[in-house]
Amino acid sequence: MPLFRNAQFEISIAKPSGLLPPSGPEIAFAGRSNAGKSSAINTLVGHVRLAFVSKTPGRTQLINFFRLNSGALLVDLPGYGYAAVPEKIRRQWQGLIESYLKHRESLIGLVLIMDSRRPLTALDRQMIDWFAHSGRPIHVLLTKSDKLSRGAAAAVLQEVRRALQPLGPQVTVQLFSSLKKSGVEEAEAVIGGWLTGEIAPAPAADEAEPAPETDPATDKTKAPDQGT
Repeated sequence: MPLFRNAQFEISIAKPSGLLPPSGPEIAFAGRSNAGKSSAINTLVGHVRLAFVSKTPGRTQLINFFRLNSGALLVDLPGYGYAAVPEKIRRQWQGLIESYLKHRESLIGLVLIMDSRRPLTALDRQMIDWFAHSGRPIHVLLTKSDKLSRGAAAAVLQEVRRALQPLGPQVTVQLFSSLKKSGVEEAEAVIGGWLTGEIAPAPAADEAEPAPETDPATDKTKAPDQGT
């Protein structure tokens, strides 16, 4: 049975104090608002309405937990970077995300959602730089890849891999499409490797790119702000 099938909603929390004691390994999903995070989760679990999908970005205001058959949990974090949300709410979301990612001992990895047409925004880079210091793995899903031609999608994949190569095997990247249901098996293989302690396979030799001359990673002390 696929890794994510039959996931069930467990709990939503609005404050760090609402977190229950850890009861299994947790995989967090984060991303800029409207990058396709909820759609990606629904595609992975094979359920069209498990994670809330809104036409209005910034509507997910809670941390939502979904239990897998294995006992592990998928954790849907509020989207970041939506400017129309009041400043007070943005600060609240930032504190909630930062507290969870920094202090949750049962968190084993982060799946970072980026729109393949607009990857590696300043807030995406800030999240990667900030979370990378934890030493936990990061897997980037370049969503909405069906909106690009095959050649353009391949070029974006190589560009993002090249940009993140200084972080080494801690960060992996793939194309993903909720509409075409493509990339599910690859995502399952990577995240399944986290759960079993296995190392995810490296990109094929023909996909590898030389490291850039400069390292874009910088030392960040806070998770991405909720503004733009």
